[in-house]
Amino acid sequence: MKPNNDPKGMSGRLTNYGDEGFSLFLRKAFIKGMGYTDDALSRPVIGIANTYSGYNACHGNVDALVESVKRGVMLAGGLPIDFPTISLHESFSHPTSMYLRNLMALDTEEMIRAQPMDAVVLISGCDKTVPAQLMAAASAGIPSIQLVTGPMLSGSHRGTRVGACTDCRRYWAAYRGQEIDDQEIVEVNDKLVPTVGTCSVMGTASTMACLAEAMGMMLPGSATAPAVYADRRRIAEHTGAEAVRIAVENIAPASIMTESALENALRVLLALGGSTNALIHLTAIAGRLGIDIDLSAFDRMSQETPVLVNLKPSGEHYMEHLHHAGGLAALLHEIRSLLHLDAMTINGKTLGENLEASTRIISQQVVRPRDNPIYAQGGIAVLEGNLAPRGAIIKQSAASPELMKHAGRAVVFSSVEDLAMRIDDPELDVKADDVLVLQNIGPKGAPGMPEAGYIPIPKKLAAQGVKDMVRISDGRMSGTAAGTIVLHVSPEAAVHGPLALVHTGDIIQLDVGARSLKLLVEEDELARRRQALKPVEAPPQTGGYRRLFLEQILQAEEGCDFRYCRPESTRKIPRRS
Repeated sequence: MKPNNDPKGMSGRLTNYGDEGFSLFLRKAFIKGMGYTDDALSRPVIGIANTYSGYNACHGNVDALVESVKRGVMLAGGLPIDFPTISLHESFSHPTSMYLRNLMALDTEEMIRAQPMDAVVLISGCDKTVPAQLMAAASAGIPSIQLVTGPMLSGSHRGTRVGACTDCRRYWAAYRGQEIDDQEIVEVNDKLVPTVGTCSVMGTASTMACLAEAMGMMLPGSATAPAVYADRRRIAEHTGAEAVRIAVENIAPASIMTESALENALRVLLALGGSTNALIHLTAIAGRLGIDIDLSAFDRMSQETPVLVNLKPSGEHYMEHLHHAGGLAALLHEIRSLLHLDAMTINGKTLGENLEASTRIISQQVVRPRDNPIYAQGGIAVLEGNLAPRGAIIKQSAASPELMKHAGRAVVFSSVEDLAMRIDDPELDVKADDVLVLQNIGPKGAPGMPEAGYIPIPKKLAAQGVKDMVRISDGRMSGTAAGTIVLHVSPEAAVHGPLALVHTGDIIQLDVGARSLKLLVEEDELARRRQALKPVEAPPQTGGYRRLFLEQILQAEEGCDFRYCRPESTRKIPRRS
């Protein structure tokens, strides 16, 4: 990196009083009230973004991690100072944590910019918090290193291993289908989250942790250690020490999150069978760096990248098993020929060098060899057609094989409220081979693109034993969910994308092999319906975050970031072969 001549330590980012000497004098006077000496205040300052919240069990170990990071910083000769930022938990964010991801990114970015720090350790874990911090790091531009809280351990229910949140959905579906009773659903509720930490399956949190390591923004081996293991605290200490080094060497995030690093992350996403949400998040992170993700090229990458990680929801195991099997490195060894091994990582070594230094456990059962995959292609497929002119996606590794090519009658719900009101109505006109369509849950429509794309099976069909149906929406689903579910349909219904034109009774044709999603309605009829749509509502003229969100939010293929946060993008990845 080029030398950074900006003022360092406590002299950086001074409050503007018109007299820099007085600004520093006043700053030091106040921070000495915390008990610091001049010697301490002369060291490189390492900020620690503290995302602890009493609402956030995923971040329940943050206080312990902050303590360990501080130890590492001080052992390396730095001065650690933690500061609070917004904390998001998927289950405690109304209407959805995705609605608030960009707010957390803005908060984190501005706190990094506003306060004196030569580098920052970004601690987070729950679904939207890791991407929010990486988006902030990309925009703020100061040396940054990620530290995740780690996954929870799995629990046990009546002798069966369980964990959030794939098993949450499995047991709830069984309850809706009257396979288990009131007593058992209460009982299992006590067992699904036995410790603090993020979901114990390959949901969005675990996926983003692995992708942060894959793209080099976390120390090697740090994605999978459970939240309650001593390993996690040792990783935190090492992260603190590394933060001092990147501060001294001025390692900017853009020098790590390069095109090659982002391509590595996309490749790992596919091989993990990871969360569909991660594609939106990677797109947002890349967009902050002036890089666009080419969905067509990503889909070609998917066709040559098998799913190798045997974790729920695409497989059988849990995150603690992946950690015991060697962590992310176990997967990287299997797909190394598909990776840019020369990509530089945050510890000053290339991805290939880190991989060579890792321990390879040959006898493990969690990561399959390339010639014996969980799924022959990547976990995510990109669909196109007249129903999704700008793309849609499906998690093909978690879909039902018999529904991957299917044509059926649409049963349309116009909103989440309409869905809630009618989905369990015994009089609902619906059959097992129909296609459930949910409109207006996209970025603007909801707003916030909630995880309502995991449309429940109508109760009367669930009671008949129906486990899966084709479901289509402009929203998202949890990375812990499974099913034949088409998501991120773009443009969304709320901006009069074709999804808004679907009526109950229309025939929809899905062909994942052909990457096709079609509405089989004559163009003249679609034009008539388009003319009948009400004008798109303008954002409210009142102030507040909602107005900002509705004015600035981009569509799914652009990462659902705010328009003004993205520079003009000039580069596309994956690069076409």
